[in-house]
Amino acid sequence: MEFPLWFVYSSTWLLTLLLIVKGIQVRRRKLNQAPGPKPWPIIGNLNLIGSLPHRSIHDLSQKYGPLMQLKFGSYPVVVASSVETAKLFLKTHDITFAGRPKFAAGKYTTYNFSDITWSQYGPYWRQARKMCIMELFSTKRLESYEYIRVEEMRALVKGLYASSGSQIMLKDYLSDVSLNVISRIVLGKKYLDENETKSSVVTPEEFKKMLDELFLLNGVLNIGDSIPSLACFDLHGYVKRMKSLSKKFDRFLEYVIDEHNEKKNGVKEWVAKDMVDVLLQLADDPNLEVKLTRTSVKAFTQVGGGERHTLPTVYRSDCERNNETAPVAPMLVPRLVREDCKVAGYDIVAGTRALVSVWTIGRDPTLWDEPEVFRPERFVGKSMDVKGHDFELLPFGAGRRMCPGYTLGLKVIQSSLANLIHGFVWKLPEKITTGDLNMEEIFGLSTPRKIPLIVVLQPRLPAQAYFQ
Repeated sequence: MEFPLWFVYSSTWLLTLLLIVKGIQVRRRKLNQAPGPKPWPIIGNLNLIGSLPHRSIHDLSQKYGPLMQLKFGSYPVVVASSVETAKLFLKTHDITFAGRPKFAAGKYTTYNFSDITWSQYGPYWRQARKMCIMELFSTKRLESYEYIRVEEMRALVKGLYASSGSQIMLKDYLSDVSLNVISRIVLGKKYLDENETKSSVVTPEEFKKMLDELFLLNGVLNIGDSIPSLACFDLHGYVKRMKSLSKKFDRFLEYVIDEHNEKKNGVKEWVAKDMVDVLLQLADDPNLEVKLTRTSVKAFTQVGGGERHTLPTVYRSDCERNNETAPVAPMLVPRLVREDCKVAGYDIVAGTRALVSVWTIGRDPTLWDEPEVFRPERFVGKSMDVKGHDFELLPFGAGRRMCPGYTLGLKVIQSSLANLIHGFVWKLPEKITTGDLNMEEIFGLSTPRKIPLIVVLQPRLPAQAYFQ
C-alpha cells in the first residue's frame, strides 16, 4: 500500500517536531536549576519586577536564596546576591560569565556595542581593556593629570566657601567638579565653562542633560530587551530617546575629534595632552590587533565622559559605608553566560543573563551588624577595599569586566570627600531633621536620590585656607 506524498512529508515533519519537543522536555527535566519563582508564558517573571528592580530582586532573593533563577520574557536570568555566589560569577567562572547581553542601549548609545562596557568578549574587547589599563588609566597618565584635580578641587572649595550660610543643593557642586575634572582629562577642556565652549556645538546645560540621559537610558529595563517580539513597538519610548541621544552625541564627538585633529596637524613633535589625543594616537598605530576606527574613538570618549555621572552618587556619605547600603550601582552591569556551566551545584545554560545584586550584599546581616544603620566606624582597622578583591564591596565590579577607570574615580572621590569633611561643618536647613529626609532613589546604572539633598555649610578653617 502506497501513501500519498503529502502524507509522507506531513508525517516526517510531525515526527521531527515531536522529537525536538521531546528532546527539549528531557533536557529541561535533567537540568538542576537554581530556586526561583515559576515563570508565566511570554512575560516570564517580569510581573514581579517593580519600578525599582534592585529592590524587587532583593525581596525575591530573601525568599529564594543567594543564587536564584528567574526568567525575563524569553531569556533566563540568574542572580547572585551573596559574597559567595558573586565570587563564583566574577572570579571562579569569570571567563564563562564575561559576555554581555545585546541590549538596545548598547546598540544605539555606544555605536553598536563599540565601547568597553557593552562590547562582546573577544579580541576587540581584550584590546580595549589593554588600552585602558596600559594607556588611558595608567599610573603615569593619571599622575600627569594631578594638576587638574588640584585646580578643580580649589575651585570647589572656593565656591562652597562663597555659599557659606546659604541653603545649597550639594549634588550640583559635586556634579560640576566631577564633570570638570573628567572633561578636562578626557576632552581637554571644561565643557561647563562658557568661555571655553563658545564655539562648541553644545551648551554646558545641554552637555549635562546629555550625560544624565546617557546614564539613565543605559540602566532602564527596556521591555524589548526581554521580549524581542515587542521591540518594534518601543512601548516605553526608550529606543526613540536612545536614537535621539545618539545623534546629539555623535554631532558633539565629531566636533571634539575634528578640533583635536586640527591642533595635531602640522605639529612635528606633537604630545598627547588628554585622552582623546591618546585615542587618536592609538588609532594611527598599525600594530594594533584590531584597528581602532573613528567610531571606536568616539565610543571610548563617550564612556570616559560618562564616568562623571557615577561620582556624585558616591559622595553622598562616607565612601565605604555608602557603598555598602547605597552602592553607586545596585546591580552590576548584566553579564552573559558564554557556555553551559555548573555553579554551586546548579545548571546554568549558555545565553543566560547574569546579575549580581550589590544592593542585597550590602544588606546581608551575616556580613554587617545592623546593616541599615550608618556606622562608618565599622571599617576602622579593617583592610577591606573597593578594588574588586573584597566581594563585600563592589562599586566598580570585579574580574575581567571590572570598571577600568576605578583608579581615577577613587582619586577624585577620596580627595573631594576629604576636602568637604575637613573644610566645612555640614548641617541640614533649620527645622529639618534626618527623619524628614526622603531617601528614595532613581534606578539606573547609578542610583541618585530622587529628591536631592539640601544642606547648609559653615567654614571650619581660617579664611585664607580657602584661597590658596
